[in-house]
Amino acid sequence: MKKSLGAKTIVYPTPVFVVGSYDTEGRPNIMTASWGGVCCSQPPSLAVSIRKERHSYENIIASGGFTVNVPSVAQVSAADYAGIYSGRDEDKFAALGLTPVRSDLVNAPYIEEFPLILECALRQTVEIGIHTQFIGEILDVKIDPEMLDDDGNPDPAKIRPFAYAPGEGGYWAIGERVGQSFSAGKKQADG
Repeated sequence: MKKSLGAKTIVYPTPVFVVGSYDTEGRPNIMTASWGGVCCSQPPSLAVSIRKERHSYENIIASGGFTVNVPSVAQVSAADYAGIYSGRDEDKFAALGLTPVRSDLVNAPYIEEFPLILECALRQTVEIGIHTQFIGEILDVKIDPEMLDDDGNPDPAKIRPFAYAPGEGGYWAIGERVGQSFSAGKKQADG
């Protein structure tokens, strides 16, 4: 029998996104968010939930765009830092030695040093309790070329993204490949 843990925000894997935005004075800002993920295939869209008191909240509302920067395990400290401190109080790019790059598609910066970037135009906001869900249409995905596999697809083994464990608060590396989508289930059904 399963043990009830009650109503909690526990799901695995929970992504680690570093959200880029400009404040109303044009200063680049980043914050770490884990409440998010792909929410639509056509148009390609993702959602990220942010509390109203966060500096990034007002930035995204004002600018109408944001970036989602996916860090590698080598950048876990930078990602954690971006979630601890506020851009109201300091320039997190400078504090972390990261390079802000102005997106050509949305009014938001992305992080040059992070391997995978999604540039998103804000399409909708949904109020959900203490968070607002920002739904962004993905206008472009940028990746460091060395992070691609031989077929030109992003290679998770090279990107080395990591996940957040909401229950115990740790960051966890993504593990080994265990199957092929739209194939592994067919073998199960045929067995």
